[in-house]
Order: sequence, then structure tokens, then C-alpha cells
Amino acid sequence: MAKPARRIGNLPAEATSFVGRRHELAELRKKLASARLVSLIGPGGVGKSRLALRAATDLSRGFPAGAWWVELAEVRVPGLVANAVLAALDLRDQAGTEPLVLLLAHLRERHLLLVLDNCEHLLEVSAAFATEVLRAAPGVRVIATSREPLSAPGEHVLPVPPLDLPSTDSAEPLHRLRQNEAVTLFVERAGAASGAFELTEANRRAVADLCRRLDGLPLAIELAAVRTRILTVEQILERLSDRFGLLTGAGRAALPRHKTLETAIDWSFEMLSAREQALLRRLCVFAGRFTLEDVEGVCTSDEVPAGNGLELLSSLVDKSLVIKEDARGVACHRLHETMREYAARKLVDAHEHRELQERCTVYYLSAAQRMSPQARFRLPEWLAWMDLEIDNIRPVLRRCLVESDSVRGIQLATSLAWFWITRGTTEGVRWLDELLASGPGNPETLGWSYFIRGFLAVLQGNWEAARPALEKSMAAARDAGQPVQLANALSMASIAAAMAGDRPSAQSFLDLAHDLAAELDDVPAKVGVLQARALNALYGGDFETLKLVSTEGARMSREVGDLYALHMMNLNLGGAALLAGDLEESKARYQESLRIAYRIDDRIGQYYLLGALGLHAAIAGQPKTAAQLLGASEKIRIGAGATVMPAMSPIINQARETAAAALGASRFEAELETGMRLSRDTAVSMALGEPVHPGGEETSGVGVGLLAKREAEVARLVAEGLSNKQIGARLFISERTVDSHVRSILNKLGFNSRAQIAGWVSSVPSR
Repeated sequence: MAKPARRIGNLPAEATSFVGRRHELAELRKKLASARLVSLIGPGGVGKSRLALRAATDLSRGFPAGAWWVELAEVRVPGLVANAVLAALDLRDQAGTEPLVLLLAHLRERHLLLVLDNCEHLLEVSAAFATEVLRAAPGVRVIATSREPLSAPGEHVLPVPPLDLPSTDSAEPLHRLRQNEAVTLFVERAGAASGAFELTEANRRAVADLCRRLDGLPLAIELAAVRTRILTVEQILERLSDRFGLLTGAGRAALPRHKTLETAIDWSFEMLSAREQALLRRLCVFAGRFTLEDVEGVCTSDEVPAGNGLELLSSLVDKSLVIKEDARGVACHRLHETMREYAARKLVDAHEHRELQERCTVYYLSAAQRMSPQARFRLPEWLAWMDLEIDNIRPVLRRCLVESDSVRGIQLATSLAWFWITRGTTEGVRWLDELLASGPGNPETLGWSYFIRGFLAVLQGNWEAARPALEKSMAAARDAGQPVQLANALSMASIAAAMAGDRPSAQSFLDLAHDLAAELDDVPAKVGVLQARALNALYGGDFETLKLVSTEGARMSREVGDLYALHMMNLNLGGAALLAGDLEESKARYQESLRIAYRIDDRIGQYYLLGALGLHAAIAGQPKTAAQLLGASEKIRIGAGATVMPAMSPIINQARETAAAALGASRFEAELETGMRLSRDTAVSMALGEPVHPGGEETSGVGVGLLAKREAEVARLVAEGLSNKQIGARLFISERTVDSHVRSILNKLGFNSRAQIAGWVSSVPSR
């Protein structure tokens, strides 16, 4: 499955942790009531993101289409801001529509809140994007976080100060001191780090002095608090005061807040071992999340042995210098943006930045090329890897383009073919066009590169762009003596010509492809010919041939595990059976195809198949289900930027007419609208005839009512960040019982991490 959508309430537990900010929250709510764009500005580490997240969480119920979180820190290519927002909104660049155009069409009639986090490195494009969105979509509000204003029209700026500092009054009651924002944060983080930290009369002065010394900056306070594992608060304060004293000449002299934070990070950095320091500075090479395998592949050396990677990374997590989070069950890590910038400066100071960038290029090119030949036969696993790594790969592509490293850039972009096909069609076109124009590629694989470019053009319905790309693919394949590449190009050229209505060319290309593939021991090449024959038969009205070749194609695809081809062949067979009047066979084929399309998250396939199964529901006397499936299908089509293909029009029209005749026009439209609000999960379950739980609309909290009372209590405490041991102590039950409840919650909600439970809890309305 693709990277999960970033709806507020479905975010990591770490991101939902929050302390104080009552005044700032009130101000933000007030500004949003009269302004459509509010920018939270302030230095790094001041807590802008957490304030934005808490505000969006609180305000989300006032927006029918919800609140959505867009992490721009991971976007290192300015032209991909719209793509990042697409992914956050669970839309798909899988057709010919430009991402910004697709976004504006999606947002135009919706009332939602969009949070653009960490805009400082993309100020100009973020401002332009926000301006376009607010102009086109009157129901949208935007919160941006940045170190400086976007300078966009209508922008309201809200400076975010540090947390309130504790009073210098030593006689202040202890319970009042506990209510101070900075002190509360320190005590909370120190307790989490050491397992048993309390604010007492004995340490109150040191805690208050430390919070004031750190200017109430949340990140600085957290870094200091984690050191309570090995130092007393008094020792931490003494060491930090000595460091500040060296900078100012007097321990109590004030520093600019950004310098205060840098000094606090410096202190934490210098307490690391040499190996920990080396690893931390090298981690900045990753733009997005990274795994232990990535760290071992890019960041290790004689100085940082691969065998110590796990130990060192775990140590940095324990010290709150690296953030750990799960992504669909995979343990991942990332850097706070302020920490990434700090590490990048240290990397330059160590004269390692060029070497690390080169290692990153070699690592991702090698990994992509190693996996590419088998990607189509292990598509779910490969796409899961790509969904995780794409933010790290994009900067590599960008460097290859900027540095005219065309050979490696073209090879890398080509190796990502199945990602572009199922996840980012216009993005893939852009990278391939720019890289192919930047210089020569590898002659041995250039035919495959142009083939992918032609394939993407076919998916976009751009026959004019497909033909020259496929002609170049054929020429390059002939020059390199690559018959497999040539057969694939000929088959795709036949498909493109058939779709363009050029029947003579389609048949000519098909004949050449058939003769060539017959001599090859290559299943994908043979399946490509069968798919071309199937589409030629479809456009020629030869349904017997359509069924014959699709059956053979499905058999071959199933044997080698080619899910994408099997999905397409079943789609063909479903249509052939439908045209022959065999409704049972048609439904079975369509449902198998839908299961595959859902598994690999092919939105275009889901759109086709929900519509086709809507027709089956209409014929079976289920007009309400039919109308809802048609609505869900249409929503997916719009969300992918697709157009209605001619072959699908009769099916969609017949389904609409049958359902409308049974329901009546007004009720049909109402059910169609209900279908537009369904989540994709619910719509797919409905189409497959599987049980559908109540609350399947997009705006509802998934899993409402599924948990027993005790499980709901445990889930709320998980969302608060408590460990199983802490939950057991709170509820007076054993740690083993808590673990049993947590596993039951994960099973009932279909989740695989505590972070997902936390996100679910914050998304479910109080009852």
C-alpha cells in the first residue's frame, strides 16, 4: 500500500504530544476565524509544528472534509510541493492531469483545513501554492509553519514565542510551579527518559533555573531532560551554564534564542562518543524517513562500522536526537528538521558532505537496479519499499540532473518504472524527460528508458507523446541488440496505435511483436504481446479472441506472480464475460482484479472495477449498492485525475441508468453522493461482498464501537504515550494483561503499531 494519507488524527503519537500553549491556541483560533491563511513563525525548536497540530486537531471537527497534514521538510525539490500535498490528501498522480490542477479540482468544493509544515526552505513556492489554493477553493483554510512569513496575499502572521518561563519567586507554591509550561514539559520528558522523575522541593530551583536558562525552547528542554538518565538536574544546569558562560563571558548573560538552542544542541552533541557524532551528522543525507538498512548502506565506514549501526542508532534515539516511528510495521527513523540542519553543518565542517552524497547516489541506484528486474513479480513489497524511500531518492535524481550525471540519473529513473506507473505518472514523465534531455544514457538500457516513457504516455492517454518515445525505444533496442526490449516496445506501440484509432499501425506493430516474442524465453514479453492482442481484439469487437488471449495471459501472469498483468488480464476477462452475458464469471474476474488493484493500490484499476461491479449490483437488483459504488468509483477517478475511457463508458452508463430507474432520480443522486463520501476501504469491501462496518464514511472515526470498555481505556492511555507498565499501574492490572489488550486493539482496528492506535483515538469524536 502507498504511504498513508496524513489526515489529522492519523499521525504518529510523537507528533501529538503537546504541552501548554493555551494563549497561542486561542490566538490562532481567533485569526483563523477571520483569515484563511495563518503562518506560525519562529525559530527552530520553538514548537510551531506541535502548536499547528494541536490547533488542527481541535479545529478539525469544524471542517466537514477534515484537517490534513503536509510535511514539507521532506520535500527537497521545489517543483514537488503539489505532489507532496497530493500524497497527504490520499490523491494520486496516476493519469495525465498535472498535480496542481488535480488538487484545485479536488479542493474547489471542499471545506477543509490544510497544514503546511516546515515551509522555510520553500517559501516562494509555498506562498504561490497557498495563493492558488485559496483563490480556487473558498472553503479551504491554511496553517503554515515557517521561520519567516510566506509573504502571500492575505497572510496573517502569528509569532510563536517559547514556552512560558517559571517565576523567579522561590516562594511560589510547588503546585503552581508544576503548572508552568516549560517546567511541565521538562518533568514530562525527564519522567519518560529516566522512568521516575518528579518535581520536588529539593530540585525545584534547579529545574526552574534550567528552563529559564534554555529560554523555554521546547527542543532544548527535551534534549536536557533526556540527560536525567545519567545526570542530576543540578549537574545538567551546571554544565550548560558553563557552556553559556564561555559564549557570553558571564553565565547569566542572555543569548539570542537561536544561539541558545544551538548551544543546547552543541552540548548534547559533544556528550556523544566520536562514533555517535559521526553517525548523527551523516544522517542528514536522508531527506525523509530511513531504516537501519539505509543507515548501514550509506552512513557506515571504518569510523562507524556497520556492525555497530543498530547500537549507535538506538543510542541516538534514546538521547532524543533521532526520532523513531513505524511506517506500516517497518521500524523507521527521521531527524527533527532543526537537528537535520545542525547535522548538515557538522557534515560540512567534517568535509564529508560530498562523499555522503555520492554514497547516497551509489546506494539508491544500486538498490533500485538490483530490485528492478524482480519488481513486477514482487510488486506489493517493492512498492512498500518505494513508498518509504521516495523522499530520499528524489534528491538523488535532482543531483544527477543538476550535475549532468545523465547515465546514472536515467538508470535510476528507469529503475523506478513501476512506481511511476502506479504512483506518480506525471512525476515520472517529468524526471524522464528532463534526464533524457540532459545527456546520453547507457546504450544497453536506453531502449527500456524510452519504453517506460512511452508506457507512461499511454497511461496518460497521450498518444502523440507515446509514439515518438516508443520509436526511440525500438531504435535503441535494435542498436543494442536487445530483442526483449524491442518486443516490449512493439507491443506497447500496438496498444498506443489501437487506442489512437490507427488500426493498420496497431496490427503491423502487433505482428512484429508476436513474431519476435515467439522466439524469446521471456514471459513478460509474451504477456505484453497477449495484452496488445487483447486490446486490439476489444477495439475490433472480436470478443472470442479477447477471451482466448486474456485467459492465456492470466495463466502465464499467475504462474510468475505478475500481479499488474494478472489484474489487467482479469479486467479484460471480466469485460468479455459481461459482453457474453456470463454475469457470474464476469463478477468473479472483476472481483479478483479489484483485490489485486487494492493490494497494489492502483487507483485507476480501482476506479474501473468499482464502476463495473456497480453494474453487477444494479443487474442483481441492488440499486442502492450500485449507486454508492458508482459514487465511490467517480471519487477515485477524480482523485487520480483520470478521464473516462471509451471502453468503460457503456458499462458506467448502463449501471447509472439501471440504478436510477430502480431508485428514482432524487434517491439515486443521494446514494451517489453517499458513495462519494465512502472511504476506499469501505467501497472495496462493499464491491467484494465483504462485511462493511458502520462508520465507513471518510469523515467518520474508523473502528467506532469496536472496542470493549477496558480496551478503550487502554487505547486512550496508549495515545498519551504511556508504556504497558505505566498503563498497568494506572489501571491496576498486570503488564501482561495490558499487552493482551493492546494486541486485541491492534487486531480489531486492523493496525500494526501503537502510533496508529494513538492516531485513531484522537480522530474519534468524544461520546
